[in-house]
Parts: sequence; structure tokens; C-alpha cells
Amino acid sequence: MKKLMFVYNPNAGKGLLRKNICEVIDAFTKHGYLTTAYPTQAKGDGFEKIIAFGRDYDMIVCSGGDGTLSETISALMQFEPDRRPTLGYIPAGSTNDFANSLDIPRNFVLAAENAVEGIPFKCDVGTLGENYFCYVAAFGAFTHVTYQTDQSLKNKLGHMAYVIEALKSLNKIEGYDMRFEYDNGNVCEGRFILGMITNSVSVGGIVKLDKNSVIYDDGMFEVMLVRQPKNIIKFTNMLNNFVSSNMLKFSELKDKYFATFKASRIKITCEKEIAWTVDGENGGEHKEVEIKNHMQAITIVTPKLPENETPASITDKEE
Repeated sequence: MKKLMFVYNPNAGKGLLRKNICEVIDAFTKHGYLTTAYPTQAKGDGFEKIIAFGRDYDMIVCSGGDGTLSETISALMQFEPDRRPTLGYIPAGSTNDFANSLDIPRNFVLAAENAVEGIPFKCDVGTLGENYFCYVAAFGAFTHVTYQTDQSLKNKLGHMAYVIEALKSLNKIEGYDMRFEYDNGNVCEGRFILGMITNSVSVGGIVKLDKNSVIYDDGMFEVMLVRQPKNIIKFTNMLNNFVSSNMLKFSELKDKYFATFKASRIKITCEKEIAWTVDGENGGEHKEVEIKNHMQAITIVTPKLPENETPASITDKEE
């Protein structure tokens, strides 16, 4: 009988997963899996358990927010490439950026069924220094709010909790003199208030890129940098235009305040140490750091789509 390790954060989102545990495990069982369920007890607990026992399983399914997913992927990346179990994901957080990008259902039971009967898809993984991330590394304005927002507030207010926390930091926004050296000797320099290195169409539930802009298995990140405006009025107008856009076309961000490019490897230097986040978690402070794309490093299960399509991939683009 196939073996499945189910690691879940019982406090993610509004804790609703706990009411559906039996149905979720039943879905795994109906598809021939002997399931071991483990509710994480603290930050980093899931990572440690997967490291200790994950090699013994055919599949690992995690449930929680983006942080839980990132923690799981970080653990899988500690294994040899040919020993990494297939990953299933049941989104249960406040935002669920990566699940939204891959069209993984928000319904717990449907997501569980997808995990065991969907399409395996090889997906890129990134590193910021020694920190792994699955969909975003970011610095600057508002990026701290995801890991500084209280969990109880997120449970009560959902995504609005991030907005409230972001408003508190409006008067603390500052620019950083930075240099980005990337593929084939390219360089981008300037004073930036925000930067995102992504492999997702949704970031923070606010920034949404056109799906045609993002390929999840091409070994490349989408890099978007926001330059510091000269005054607060220009900043406010830029912010309003940025947030009000239903969908940003990466290739069409030509405003003088934006710098965009695609890259697989980026060396970043700054005048002083700058705080980073990885998948909404604290990524440490760095004055110099390198970001790398590990192409098709993990296999994650995605929904069955019409005509056996997969998420935006190299194959899709070549066709």
C-alpha cells in the first residue's frame, strides 16, 4: 500500500481545516494511501518532521498557508533530487498566493482529491542565500507585514489584516541604493523602495501578474523593482495605480518608476543591510545576497485541466 505523510497547520486561516480532517484523510484512503497525519506544534516543526521521516513516504501533502508550503518545500530540498516525494498541497491560509497561481482548489476536500489524482508538475524553487522559497523573495515597502501580522488577527479578518498592518508602516517607507547583477552580465542600479523576485501570478493577494507572463518551470524568475518617487504625492498616485490594477502585464510595466526583467541568477548588493521576506516569512537582513533558480526541483500535484494541460510551463509556451 502506498504511504502518504499529511503535515498540517491546525491554526492556519481560521482553523477550519480541523473540522474537515476526517473527510480529507478519507479522500487519501479512497485513493489507496496509508496516511500518517501530523498537526504541527510550532514554527519549523513540520520541516523537522519531514526531514526525519519524509523519505519513507511516497507522497507528502501539506496544509496551511504559504509559510507551511514554503517550510515543506525547504524540507524536500534537503533530500537528493531522486528521493524527493511528490508534493500535494491543501491551501488553508489567509492569502494562499501559490495555490491561487496553480488553480489548486480552496475547498479542503477537493484539494485533497486533487493531491492524489491530479497532474504531477515539475516546478522551480528559489534560494535567497541559504533560504529556500517557492514563489517570492521580496524587500522594501510593506513586505514585512506578512510575518509581523498577528495570527489571531489574520484568523479574524483574513487578508484585510495585512492591509491594516501595511497602513501602519506608511511613514516608514525608505529607499535603498542597490545594484542587481544578473544573467549574461546585465546590471540594474538605482534607489528602490520595493522589489519582488517571483514565480507566481499572485503576491500578497494584491499584486496579480498576467498568467502569460509567468512560466513555473523555465528556470527564470520575474523581477519587479519599484524606484523611489521624488515626493509623497507621486508615491501615493503610483501606489493607487499599482494596487488598483486587476492584472499587471509584466512585459508592459514601462512606467519610469518600474524596472522589470527575467533572470535565473541574481547577485544583489545594497548600501546597507536590508530586510527580506521569503514566501511571507522572515528571510533575514542582507547587504549582499545571491538569488538562484533551481529549475524543476520539486514535483507538485496540480488540477486536471482541459485536454491534459498543465500550469504555465515551457511545454505550453513551445506549443
